[in-house]
Amino acid sequence: MKVVISGKNFNASDKLKKTVEKKFGKLDKFFSDEIPANVKFKTEGGSKYKVEATINTKGTIFRAEDVTSEPYEGIDKVVDRLSTQMSKFRKKLQKKHKDNKTVNFAELPEIEEVQEEVEVVKKKKFNLQPMTVDEAIMQMELLEHSFFVFLNLETDSVAVVYKRKNNSYGVLEPVY
Repeated sequence: MKVVISGKNFNASDKLKKTVEKKFGKLDKFFSDEIPANVKFKTEGGSKYKVEATINTKGTIFRAEDVTSEPYEGIDKVVDRLSTQMSKFRKKLQKKHKDNKTVNFAELPEIEEVQEEVEVVKKKKFNLQPMTVDEAIMQMELLEHSFFVFLNLETDSVAVVYKRKNNSYGVLEPVY
């Protein structure tokens, strides 16, 4: 696994980079060498550090983040969450990646947790309305939803606007 470290309003010291390499090295045994682990650091409010990690394994994305007053503590929590995610969904991931050599499931510990079956309780069909991102955000707010699916007039493709934790907005646009 290749660890890629970046920062926003943050310069990672050599010591921090070595710590990230060492901690993410524990996950090395689960992934092939070609899989990148993107680790991002951000400062929030001057005294808080946000650590985000994303591992894309050609079909499954593992992601964890943590906000803490100490970046080293955030690294530990993120690595623990990623390990837990992998162990928790081990059986489902094995089925999905049975022919994929980028993930090594033999190394994953099994969690003694009973995995509940996912139950879809509602299906809904609706007509996609062509609109701009601003119009979609307004519609989402009028409906008091946390996301809204629409046909983006600018890109002529399906998109989703969503409300983020900090009350800003995001747009999801698929790449085919």
